[in-house]
Amino acid sequence: MAELVQLEVGRVARLHLDNPPLNLISEELLADLDAALATLEGSAPGDVRVAVVSAGGERAFSVGSDVKAFERHRGAAGRAHFEREEAVTSRLANLPMPTIAAIEGDALGGGLELALACDMRVVSERARLGLPEVRLAVTPGAGGTQRLPRIVGVARAKEMILAGRLLAAGEAEAIGLVNRVVPVGQALHVAHEMAGEIAKLGPLAVRAAKQLIDRALDVGIDAGLAAELEASERIFATDDMLEGARAFIEKRSPRYRGS
Repeated sequence: MAELVQLEVGRVARLHLDNPPLNLISEELLADLDAALATLEGSAPGDVRVAVVSAGGERAFSVGSDVKAFERHRGAAGRAHFEREEAVTSRLANLPMPTIAAIEGDALGGGLELALACDMRVVSERARLGLPEVRLAVTPGAGGTQRLPRIVGVARAKEMILAGRLLAAGEAEAIGLVNRVVPVGQALHVAHEMAGEIAKLGPLAVRAAKQLIDRALDVGIDAGLAAELEASERIFATDDMLEGARAFIEKRSPRYRGS
């Protein structure tokens, strides 16, 4: 059986869903995605600095679960599947390096939940985004009710989720759901450009900054500031810090190694 997720490892890694035309989130895709995420999770800071998440086909980034499988997930019988999907999505969210979703087609339901687990989102102007689960009398189950309000605010999240609203790309950008809207066919290209800019920077500092920002949403400001202080002390002890300072003084490009 062909793998449904491809991983290209490099300074800018590419994690590619390959289950077109809708890139449905099946058990097989979750297993492949989990294995790819494990590889990224264990990569050295200097080896993988950013990961771009993309999908095959032009129709959809992903529209989530296959509705034909819903009956198999009734009641307690579905708990293992829901736990699996939530765990894999959280693994994506918790990757140490920044992640950018390149969304060329629709990102709906579990597909949008995967995109929400990324740090940034670049979308084609033709894409639609939403969590329309209530239209099928079910609820988001892979972090949508938790991550969406953290990104767009509670009121916007309730409007989208409770009414099952689908947003056009421009509206999604206006409420802060996506970082950039780009012409059709350019989502992956622009995501790679953004990733390339980040990959030039100090990878240890970038990873620490991502962790601090994520932590800021879940702890009080005193705890967040204490974490920031600890991170500053740790990062200022690295060889990359010395390289960055010396490169600045010598007016040259830094050569960061992630150490």
